[in-house]
Amino acid sequence: MRGAPTILHLDMDAFYASAEQAAKPSLRGKPVIVGGLGPRGVVATASYEARVFGVHSAMAMAQARRLCPNAAYLTPRFSLYRQVSDQVMGLLRTLSPLVEPLSLDEAFVDLEAGGTEARVAVARAVAERLRADIRAVTGLTGSVGLAGSKMLAKIASEQAKPDGLTVIEPGTERELLDPMPVRTLPGVGPATAEALRRVGIHTVAETREAGEAELVRLLGRAHGASLYLMASGRDERPVVAERDAKSISVEDTFDVDVTDRTRVQLEVARLADRCVRRLREAGRSGRTVVIKVRRYDFSTLTRSETLRGPTDDPGVVREAAARLIDGVDTTAGVRLLGVGVSGLADYTQEDLFAQAAQAAEAAQAAEAAQAAHGAVEDPERGSGAEVPEPEGPGAPEAAEGSGRPQVWLPGADVRHAEYGEGWVQGSGVGRVTVRFEVPWSGPGRVRTFAVDDPELEPGEPLPLVRPPESAEPPESAEPPDPPEPAEPAEHPAGTLSR
Repeated sequence: MRGAPTILHLDMDAFYASAEQAAKPSLRGKPVIVGGLGPRGVVATASYEARVFGVHSAMAMAQARRLCPNAAYLTPRFSLYRQVSDQVMGLLRTLSPLVEPLSLDEAFVDLEAGGTEARVAVARAVAERLRADIRAVTGLTGSVGLAGSKMLAKIASEQAKPDGLTVIEPGTERELLDPMPVRTLPGVGPATAEALRRVGIHTVAETREAGEAELVRLLGRAHGASLYLMASGRDERPVVAERDAKSISVEDTFDVDVTDRTRVQLEVARLADRCVRRLREAGRSGRTVVIKVRRYDFSTLTRSETLRGPTDDPGVVREAAARLIDGVDTTAGVRLLGVGVSGLADYTQEDLFAQAAQAAEAAQAAEAAQAAHGAVEDPERGSGAEVPEPEGPGAPEAAEGSGRPQVWLPGADVRHAEYGEGWVQGSGVGRVTVRFEVPWSGPGRVRTFAVDDPELEPGEPLPLVRPPESAEPPESAEPPDPPEPAEPAEHPAGTLSR
């Protein structure tokens, strides 16, 4: 561990919820909860206004609704979050070549590797400038911790929340750490904390005072020795610029257990295609196809098949996943399905002739199956025609043959031919309610349409900060609603309270 505080940890504040508030002026200052909205959904992020009511990440959405019934409940828009994350990571890479992303909204930076002088005042100035740049570029806030190690920098950023900067200066590490609960230390989960609690160890100071030998006896050599170093304020882990993924996977949880075998097979094929899209976006190929099945009783199993060589061919992955699911009994019901590819390699050109033959065979088989079983319907998507997969769980589900959504999900981007850009506030009983506003307008007006209105279509996320060339107010920046709305909006229960 170096002494100077040149390890920086950035954690964006309530990232998904803050991005939604920045995109939707009418939600600023109000409780916003982002996550899965179905009966089995969980909270991905809650705004600070919602956290006052006890809502937090990973909480069951049903419990969140009980605690904070008047919040705006929105589906995630990962395309927006990735755009903002790319902007933030770009700012970090101007500071140093050693940037270690942990997620879309969190990263470590080794400032010294980027030429920052190892002095507290210099590092603090760099961190303050970074926070200002993030706000200017994205409109969002991030909390920053500076310390001499990754562990301490992360603890510092937690103390800085929200929208702050905390610097742990050399010589103050133990004073800070000692009173903290042992769960503060990396690698201490519920099981380790319980093992320590049984012998009277609750704080970081008590962990260090127990001694390395006692911790090794309790937890094993590797874990015990590592924990002793952490409790002493020592963390030798370097910032690693590239965290190479070992696998790429996608999965879906169903609101109702799926028992229909045809539906299961269709879902696996759809997940395989999504997985390959992510594989190609990463410029990778892989040789092992994996499926994940969580059954009605929460038991989970995985099956895998290793191919002759790495592939990024959707037909190959789809067929391998189909073979794997054929060997799994799903008749009692499936809660979750997933498809992944592991054994990743850099993209390589495969045997094109073999791929072409496989694709042709798959197409012929699909045509034959459709001709023979034209009456078989996917209960989610209608029958017959293949429907493109939306790029994220917040995208509307397309209706068969028309390009119109069957379901307008709360929070999704839309565009109306007359009123311009807006977002779905709620839908139900054949109608969809849209609030027309953009990130740089004031709160917009709410209007209600039929779900199949030909002038309403899915939209794309707008930048959170107004582009410099946008000098005139956008068409969608309508006057806000009058005090007494002229038309009642229809919403599913609990979707959004105005």
